Amino acid sequence: MTTGEYNQAVDLYSDRLYRFVLKSMKDQHAAEDIVQDSYEKLWKNVKNVDGQKVKSYLFTTAWHTMIDRIRKEKRSAWSEETGFPEESHENHYSDLGEILEEALNRLPEIQRMVLLLRDYEGYPYNEIGKITRLNESQVKVYIYRARVFMKSYIGKMETVI
Repeated sequence: MTTGEYNQAVDLYSDRLYRFVLKSMKDQHAAEDIVQDSYEKLWKNVKNVDGQKVKSYLFTTAWHTMIDRIRKEKRSAWSEETGFPEESHENHYSDLGEILEEALNRLPEIQRMVLLLRDYEGYPYNEIGKITRLNESQVKVYIYRARVFMKSYIGKMETVI
C-alpha cells in the first residue's frame, strides 16, 4: 500500500468508520479515539496491507479495538446485567428513531455489531464473519436473533406510525 492509497483510504472510509463506531459506543470522544487508533495501526502496518483490502482491515481493526475498550470498561466500572424486556413498547413512543435506538441499546454487543455491519453498513455475511472472526452461519444466527428481538421490542408498526 502506498502513501497515496493510505490518504485515499482516509478520505473514503473515515466517515463510515466513525459512524459505525459511534453507533456502537455512543461516545463521540471514544469513537474518535478508536478511529484514530485504527488509522494509526494501518499506518504502522501500511507495507503489509493490500490496498484492495484496506476497508476490511480498517473495520476489523476498529471492531477489535472497540471490543477491547468495552471489555476494559466493563472490568473497571460496569457490572450491571442487561436483559431483554418482556413487553413491547406499543403506545409508549411516537418516534421510530427513538424506538430503534432504544432497541439497539438493549441488544447484546455482538448482535448489535453484526446487525449494524449488515443493515447499516451493508456488508455481506462473509465479510462480517472476517471482521468479527465468526463463521458465516454464526453471523446469520446473530443477525436473525437481533432482528427477532427488534421486531418484538418495537411491537406493531401501526402503533409507532
